[in-house]
Amino acid sequence: MTEVITFTERGIYCPAGDFYIDPWRPVGRAVITHGHADHARPGMGHYLATHAALPVMRLRLGAIAAQGLNYGETCQIGAARVSLHPAGHVPGSAQVRVEVGGEVWVVSGDYKVEADGVSEPFAPVACHSFISECTFGLPLFRWQPQAEIAAEIAAWWAQNAAEGRVSFLGAYSLGKAQRVLSLLDPSQGPILTHAAVEATNEVLRAQGYHLTASQKITPELDRKAQAGALVICPPGALASPWARRFGPGSEAMASGWMRLRGIRRRRGADRGFVISDHADWPGLLLAIKETGAENVYVTHGYTDIFARHLAELGYNAAVIPTEFGGETGAEAPETDMPEGASAR
Repeated sequence: MTEVITFTERGIYCPAGDFYIDPWRPVGRAVITHGHADHARPGMGHYLATHAALPVMRLRLGAIAAQGLNYGETCQIGAARVSLHPAGHVPGSAQVRVEVGGEVWVVSGDYKVEADGVSEPFAPVACHSFISECTFGLPLFRWQPQAEIAAEIAAWWAQNAAEGRVSFLGAYSLGKAQRVLSLLDPSQGPILTHAAVEATNEVLRAQGYHLTASQKITPELDRKAQAGALVICPPGALASPWARRFGPGSEAMASGWMRLRGIRRRRGADRGFVISDHADWPGLLLAIKETGAENVYVTHGYTDIFARHLAELGYNAAVIPTEFGGETGAEAPETDMPEGASAR
């Protein structure tokens, strides 16, 4: 059998093209699925990603040597044919299709199958072998329709505004923040954004992504006069001196992990909205089925449980250890997450 993908201490490797996919150590050539910090790391000699992902990658990584591809466009790297396909995770995110000698592997990165109105919708890619995340690979993880979440957020915001409080909603600055923003009705009240969130918004708006209007929080803003506003900020800003300067407020977290009561309690937020940029249990199984793959390799999440279930369904399933996980710094409540699980 042709050796298409191998698993090394530096990351997922294609010997035929001498490149890595989302490597966690510096390498000469890296193909990147999306701009989150656990997948797009600094120090690579050359980056390849979608044209849509590169602006945010440059915002986060600075000046990098990089090549962009359109979705579905194919390039030849050594003996490997490589193309990028929508993953539905965050704007610009991609699955990586690698073909060598007629054998096809797909590295999914992170993905979700529900269209969110902001990210390019997930597109299944036929392959022989599929590398899948399983962040939420337990049957209890089943997401509500997005419209229901939007109604819950609107009701929480309205109640806070009626009581003279600011509504703080913790959401990661790439992907989750824009998705939450798309669920808000700007006629309900002012929508304010933390500088880290608005920096990403500005990059995406410049690319042509349509995002609900928001106002960046600057030092000049009179924070005591914002009662009734909704503030979108990184999770690390919740319960911080930065947030307390607004006066009375209610804090909520937007995350798939809010499905677990213990994590909701440890976060200490008033509310938890179950909204994720990763596939839920039915979404993972659907995505894998639609690839037609016989071999499935699972990474980061409930890997052992999910791999056993796939084997029961007749797949050749195996667990691949990786160093993917939550975002770093202020955006990573990693101590609240199950071991090995992503924080998003």
